[in-house]
Amino acid sequence: MRGKLTKSQLFDRIGTGDIETVILAFPDLYGRLMGKRIAGPFFVSEVAEHGVHMCDYLLTVDMEMDPVPGYEFASWEEGYGDFLCVPDWNSLRVASWLDRTAILICDPADRDGNPVSVAPRNVLKRQVRRALDRGFLPMGAVELEMFVFRESYRSAYEKGYRNLQTSGWYIEDYHIFQGSKWEPLIGAIRHHLEASGIPVENSKGEWGPGQHEINIRYSEMVEMADRGTVFKEACKEIAHQQGLAVTFMAKWNEELAGNGMHIHGSLWDLEGKRNLFAGDEKLEGVPSGVLPLFRWYLGGLLAHTYELFLFFATNVNSYRRYQPGSFAPTGIAWSYDNRTAGYRVVGRGNSLRVESRLPGADANPYLALAATLAAGLDGIENKIEPPPVFRGDVYAAKDVRHVPRTLPEAIEAFENSDFARNAFGDDVVRHYVHFARTEQEKFDKAVTDWELRRYFERV
Repeated sequence: MRGKLTKSQLFDRIGTGDIETVILAFPDLYGRLMGKRIAGPFFVSEVAEHGVHMCDYLLTVDMEMDPVPGYEFASWEEGYGDFLCVPDWNSLRVASWLDRTAILICDPADRDGNPVSVAPRNVLKRQVRRALDRGFLPMGAVELEMFVFRESYRSAYEKGYRNLQTSGWYIEDYHIFQGSKWEPLIGAIRHHLEASGIPVENSKGEWGPGQHEINIRYSEMVEMADRGTVFKEACKEIAHQQGLAVTFMAKWNEELAGNGMHIHGSLWDLEGKRNLFAGDEKLEGVPSGVLPLFRWYLGGLLAHTYELFLFFATNVNSYRRYQPGSFAPTGIAWSYDNRTAGYRVVGRGNSLRVESRLPGADANPYLALAATLAAGLDGIENKIEPPPVFRGDVYAAKDVRHVPRTLPEAIEAFENSDFARNAFGDDVVRHYVHFARTEQEKFDKAVTDWELRRYFERV
């Protein structure tokens, strides 16, 4: 694939000077890439075989890099030592938007070489291994939405993120003319993604002024999470190079559309040639034939969505997005080609799949995919039948369970979920509950602009 590299190709290109820098990085709890830029010759001689050490506090810090107390994995008491970052050579690609640079995703491992269980990429890998052991190859795609601003990141910061100029001034969903105005940015992103081993299907204006979506080609799930994470990094960096800014916040403005990360998922045979969802059986609401595997997978998603929602919406702002009539789902229901449902079934034959419209663009792709896969696999293992297809407007439904309305509600559901503990492990549940509670506590201490506008003069 164009833009992907093998180990030997990387070594050759370092030898000729075509690549001078290797970014060795891993996704943190938020899905940010953390790591080091390594000089090419040093990478070849020292790092490629052994990996590189990084501080274990990186899997416990908050957004401001504050070492948060209370984690079992790493703490001041334990001295904040190192873990080993082990390169995953399947993830190696050119970072074409950077000068003579490659990027290689790694997996944190402990002193004995065992995968660090709380690392997001390892959380997903565990679920993928479960699927492979059962003869399923999980395939997926993520659709990410973002807002583009006529601002630099610095100018947005200096404005206090108020009165920001979006790139467009009217809703531009599918609007070719408005999209053309921003082709210098969006086109550059598409070009660099393709050149960096992330195949692009299309881009389009979205349901907000200055909002855009770029769809990337489906793949097996670990590769897809890598693509989604590198995608977000590339978008930010390319925008920065042009003096612009983008945001993947779930809801940056209460009056405008939110940013989603729609997940398309299906299970294939191990050769990747046949979609195991498609068959000859009829399922009410689906116009093409299915197999029982599809019904049970869908049943697992519906059964476990509420208790796993923390992996779809991980911060306080995430929950601002779930508003009626906003194209963000509020009800846990399924339907065929219905954008009001949390789960939208689409396609037929080898393209038959389930689109989860639940995660926001701020979600960690590894965790969101891990939760989706864990729920679907449990549905298959326990032959969970889905509820009847929903017809009509899910926003208006009275008998459909609402998604968690707040971060504390999602934390409680996740912490008390026996299923989450069985699927991910007690240590993972405790780690991410503490992570989410820290986010909530930081917010609870803050004085917001809304409070100042409402109360400063009039109380």
